[in-house]
Amino acid sequence: MRTLVDLGDTQVQALDELAVKDKRSRAALIRQAIDDFLAKRRSHQEADAFGLWGKRKVDGVAYQEKARGEW
Repeated sequence: MRTLVDLGDTQVQALDELAVKDKRSRAALIRQAIDDFLAKRRSHQEADAFGLWGKRKVDGVAYQEKARGEW
């Protein structure tokens, strides 16, 4: 799929320099940058799904059993 994106002159120049250095096309660099961006966003969303519990050292099942035992 083709997409039109407006880039500034300095961005295009930097991409062209990097393309020559890495021996890759400008389009390939842009696709890689988008893939990296999306992967980073996805990993942040997955980490956020665990909320505050993700940093706790207590096993979730043990915590639940202890809490229910107090009823």
